[in-house]
Amino acid sequence: MRSHALRADLLMLVTAMIWGSSFVAQRLGMDSIGPFLYTGLRFALAAVILLPVLHLLERRTSSSATRVPLNRQLLRGGLLMGLALALGINLQQVGLLFTSVTNSGFITGLYVIIVPLLGLFIGHKTGLGIWLGACMAVVGMFLLSVGEGFQVASGDWLQLAGAFVWGVHVLLVGFFAGRHDPLRLALVQFITCAVISLLLAVIFEEIQLQAIIAAGPALLYGGVVGVAVGFTLQVVAQKDAIASHAAIILSLEAVFAAIAGAWLLGESLELRGYFGCALMLAGMLLAQLWPKKLPQSQTA
Repeated sequence: MRSHALRADLLMLVTAMIWGSSFVAQRLGMDSIGPFLYTGLRFALAAVILLPVLHLLERRTSSSATRVPLNRQLLRGGLLMGLALALGINLQQVGLLFTSVTNSGFITGLYVIIVPLLGLFIGHKTGLGIWLGACMAVVGMFLLSVGEGFQVASGDWLQLAGAFVWGVHVLLVGFFAGRHDPLRLALVQFITCAVISLLLAVIFEEIQLQAIIAAGPALLYGGVVGVAVGFTLQVVAQKDAIASHAAIILSLEAVFAAIAGAWLLGESLELRGYFGCALMLAGMLLAQLWPKKLPQSQTA
């Protein structure tokens, strides 16, 4: 069990790294096309990529006699995850049109504390180490993302709503990934998110082939790396992870976003930003290494 937990932590760390670097692609993609179209196309691309991969893996690991078909529970879980994903990602994308990356990165990352709070309402017991680690991560994100000119913009309210949705999504993934095949769940949620986003794009946005081609590099990176790899790894990793602990590791996305911004966009990172990164890393380690109470049967 310990090896499974360690593997899950490493996969979520890679996921946070991928999501952080994808933030640059999200901004660049919207220079050419609207937020709904960008989201819909990149999730559709991810679904197209994952479908043959899933088919190949199933052929190698099981015979047709033992292969479990899609069932109603799995489809329901994937649809619920996809609905939350579509709402969260589109709130984030639209919010970026009305607020800064600084504000967006900090407010979206607040799901690190929202997840254990929401978990209380559904009976999840959260240890002191996770609470302390989450609080350290929030303070670290503040130091990393919020400068002296921080002001509340109209898009910030969209980002705050999105943070709650991301918290729900993390809980949903943690619930369903432990009960169903994670790759199939990922595929269903990708298709659901793509369909919803593309319908919104048809209704609210102007769609031009030339603009889509111009956004091609951002779409390829966002779809292949950010979604097909990143969100699939999240579902696979959370099969063996506690949701509140997963939120702390995934919140390191803000650290990798700052690194990607400095490297690819020439953005500078002040000393307080480096201290914030260190505090977030310390929070993750605290949540991981804090002594956990053993069951009474083991302490007797």
